[in-house]
Amino acid sequence: MFKVFSTTGNYVMLMKRVFTPPQKRGIFWNQMLTEINNLGLESLGIVAFISMFMGAVVAIQTAYNIDSPLIPMSMVGFTVRQSVILEFSPTVISLILAGKVGSRIASEIGTMRVTEQIDALEIMGVNSANYLIFPKVVASILINPVLIVFSMWMGILGGWIAMVATGLVSTNDFVQGIRIDFEGYTIFYALTKTVFFAFIISSISGFFGYETRGGALEVGQASTNAVVFSSVIIILFNLVLTQLLLT
Repeated sequence: MFKVFSTTGNYVMLMKRVFTPPQKRGIFWNQMLTEINNLGLESLGIVAFISMFMGAVVAIQTAYNIDSPLIPMSMVGFTVRQSVILEFSPTVISLILAGKVGSRIASEIGTMRVTEQIDALEIMGVNSANYLIFPKVVASILINPVLIVFSMWMGILGGWIAMVATGLVSTNDFVQGIRIDFEGYTIFYALTKTVFFAFIISSISGFFGYETRGGALEVGQASTNAVVFSSVIIILFNLVLTQLLLT
């Protein structure tokens, strides 16, 4: 229990160092643009692949479970839309990014720690926490909502392709279901969760990487801890945010 409080305290203290004005804004903007590419744009492929098949599976399962003539087939499109926007894209894709992006951040910063590059920055008078972690946090907060919107589109597209390919639901019925009782607030809800999840992934991963001590084995352990703790906190915050925003 003491270790939990100690780790939490160290995390808070590190975040105080991270969220200070950058010493050189030009360098910060260049780093942030690089991180947007590294942490976001390079994840487009895996996001598209998972989202498309996720939407297809939801559509097929829903279509096969509609066995009453009283239920219109347009409910398939409605179910795909609601499932993808409310839960699958913001939460499941964030968990995927916690594994892909979180491990990258932790291993990158952890390697810099064990090779004494961070110590060199400190000796030169650079706020290493701000220099290394802050651009990653800002980049994640900016690019992750874009990835999630892209995931929503790909998920719904995957559901439509699955229905057309199998002939279970016509295009007209599917599109009609997508339009039924649409509320823009669901998009706001999903993107709000995404921003919180992006901060969790980048800050926790940065923390475990920054606190790494030892060698290559400890870098691997820090990467694992970053993914595990980020995923657990995302699940917990998913419940809290859902309770706050939808009730």
